[in-house]
Amino acid sequence: MARKRKGTPIHGWLAIDKPLGMSSSQVVGKVKWLLKAAKVGHGGTLDPLATGVLPIALGEATKTVSYVMDGTKTYRFQIRWGEATATLDREGEVTATSAVRPDPAAILAALPAFIGAIEQSPPAFSAIKVDGVRAYDLARAGEEVEMKSRTVRIDSFTLLDMPDADHADFQVVCGKGTYIRSLARDLSLALGTLGHVSVLRRAACGPFREESAISLETLAELGHGPGPWAFMLPIETALDDIPALALTESEARRLQSGCPVSVMRVAPRHPEVSLAEGTVCRAMLAERLVALARIDGDDIRPVRVMNLENEGVNDVDHA
Repeated sequence: MARKRKGTPIHGWLAIDKPLGMSSSQVVGKVKWLLKAAKVGHGGTLDPLATGVLPIALGEATKTVSYVMDGTKTYRFQIRWGEATATLDREGEVTATSAVRPDPAAILAALPAFIGAIEQSPPAFSAIKVDGVRAYDLARAGEEVEMKSRTVRIDSFTLLDMPDADHADFQVVCGKGTYIRSLARDLSLALGTLGHVSVLRRAACGPFREESAISLETLAELGHGPGPWAFMLPIETALDDIPALALTESEARRLQSGCPVSVMRVAPRHPEVSLAEGTVCRAMLAERLVALARIDGDDIRPVRVMNLENEGVNDVDHA
């Protein structure tokens, strides 16, 4: 029998406004300690240099983390022109300099080349594994790290401001796996200069927005009473783009026990939903998420089952 986790079973999402200087793992640990939660994870790592939206998954919400990480993200950031650094941000040692400072016209002319599907080489100081080892561990050990380029998606790239000749502020809306530090490096090179990220903030991550994010200080002030639940979001928040299927109680029990449900039984209730092979769906019993399921031939099969019954849960229903 599986060992029961210590802590309170809490299920849902919190959008934390990550402070400067903390790692994403440190934020997870702080939330876990503040709420005495049994299980906590995060969707989409932010570097210690970055601030902004860090989605925190609690309890069964951790089963939906991958859907947040795959979502669209919005970043606001500043490039410091004229200096390349080892880490591609202000924390790294300056490795080269340039006297060139691009003007607004040159920047605006260069941006369209970075919109759409582009090839990008991730930073050597990143969590990507190279031959089974984190790239940043190899880089910190002084080893040469060859990072393979990959295709990423940039939906928009906007120049917001130029406070002085050395700095420019931008906003980017992008897809999964985009490194803003690499984007800053590549834009700088395209403009005939060097540059690094001096300020970085994530304004949105999937369905989570900075307007609804809560600081760790506020979370601590609210304590363990009912206050934090006002900021708790349902597990389904991470699944907004996934179609929902209404199940009967007997169908829900079948999925929860790992058994398939016939597509033909469920499809007539949802003529607006395409139940093509491989489609991932939210299996719902009334307002409760029962499982993440996938269409497999003539069957709806469970992918991740939500264990929310008989938990004595402290979730959004108590908000």
